[in-house]
Amino acid sequence: MKTDVSKFSEFRKYYLSEFEWFDGEEYITFNLVGIDLEKGEAQVAVTDRGKISVITYDLMTDKNGRLYFEYGAMYTRIYPDDFEEAA
Repeated sequence: MKTDVSKFSEFRKYYLSEFEWFDGEEYITFNLVGIDLEKGEAQVAVTDRGKISVITYDLMTDKNGRLYFEYGAMYTRIYPDDFEEAA
């Protein structure tokens, strides 16, 4: 079985990283659980007001070539590039 090293490296770049986003009232924490570039999906653990949900989002690419997924009613763009290693 052949493994595509570039895709594996891309996944490791983001694996278990964390991002906090302020929605105007509360901070929402995103923890990246997995990325499947072939399917164009990101699996994310979202902590929102004390509730933790694991959600699969469709990955999209903006005009600059950056990957992102959309969150919430306003379809806010969340970029995996902005995630940092959890302490």
